[in-house]
Amino acid sequence: MPCPAHLCEAETRARLALLLLPEIGPRRWRRLLQHFGSAEAALAAPASAWRALGAPAAALETRHGARVRDAVAASLPWLEQAAHHLLCFDDPRYPALLGELSDAPPLLFVAGDPALLERPQLAVVGSRRASRPGLDTALAFSRSLAAGGFVVTSGLALGIDGAAHQGALEAPGGTVAVLGTGLERIYPARHSALALRIVAEGGALVSELPLLTTPHASNFPRRNRIISGLSLGVLVVEASPSSGSLITARLAAEQGREVFAIPGSIHHPGSRGCHQLIREGAQLVECIEDILEALRGWQRPAPAIAARPAPTHAPMATPSPAAPPPAPSLPLFPASSSEAEALLTLLRAAPLSSEALALHSGHPLPQTLALLTELELDERVICEQGLWAYRAG
Repeated sequence: MPCPAHLCEAETRARLALLLLPEIGPRRWRRLLQHFGSAEAALAAPASAWRALGAPAAALETRHGARVRDAVAASLPWLEQAAHHLLCFDDPRYPALLGELSDAPPLLFVAGDPALLERPQLAVVGSRRASRPGLDTALAFSRSLAAGGFVVTSGLALGIDGAAHQGALEAPGGTVAVLGTGLERIYPARHSALALRIVAEGGALVSELPLLTTPHASNFPRRNRIISGLSLGVLVVEASPSSGSLITARLAAEQGREVFAIPGSIHHPGSRGCHQLIREGAQLVECIEDILEALRGWQRPAPAIAARPAPTHAPMATPSPAAPPPAPSLPLFPASSSEAEALLTLLRAAPLSSEALALHSGHPLPQTLALLTELELDERVICEQGLWAYRAG
């Protein structure tokens, strides 16, 4: 069994066993490890020692049971497969931002590239019953964010989440899906193909839950803290006041992350949650540049993808998050501006990548992405297989 580099096989098995015990959440899990020094020692400790720590009776009754042993054994074939990883809280690969949370998951199951979890991420979330304009907005913003160097993180749910993942993949760029089920129980089932595509195209699926965990209502609000905890900020595209997306946004605010919201029509129920967040202090977003400006200094180039035309100019520099370089403040350019018309003139001649458009127009890439997003929302351009094309009529 391929164990995390800093753990032996017996300790890895013991940590998996602790995760499977009922009523042992992240805080109790860590308390047991800190008190006994290792998961192996914790499982071997007498019941009286567990009771002295206030461990629940249900955990004591099942810690040496066949159900736990069988579940650990069932995890081993999954861990032996390529691109499958188990990140422990003390693993050097564990995402640092998430590790700041007091209830950070002690273990993360990852399918795909775990290095993606340390790149700057922006969560894009919203309604499962989103409108067509809402889905188009999520797709366009996520594509521009991914092309601008951010990993797009969401929850693989129907609606806005799915559109966010798809937009990031179209950039192409990295995307992370945080599940409220085990990674062997993809939910919703109709997004199984999307989950496979995320992994195949360099993204990652993440869950704190044991591999065979099936959908349960209480697990989805829990996973929202991971979505916000991994990210520098959360963008809410469309949401009702009772939406789980507002839970994610408020968790982000509590965690010290940025909160962005896109306003909408006062007649559309899906706009009310975003308007509520804006009243509570979220940053109102009208174009992609609003986000890029707020997070300037955290961007890094999106990874090169073989199927994408190679940039014809030097990539964007990657500034240090601790000391971002000074940058001129870019004005907001509406789609009817002369700069946008210049992009349309280039695209009338031939489809081009975002980088090629930035090079030929002489605009910085973030400004080009902002203009392209506005033009796409106005249905004047379309992006297919990484190339932007003029949309006649």
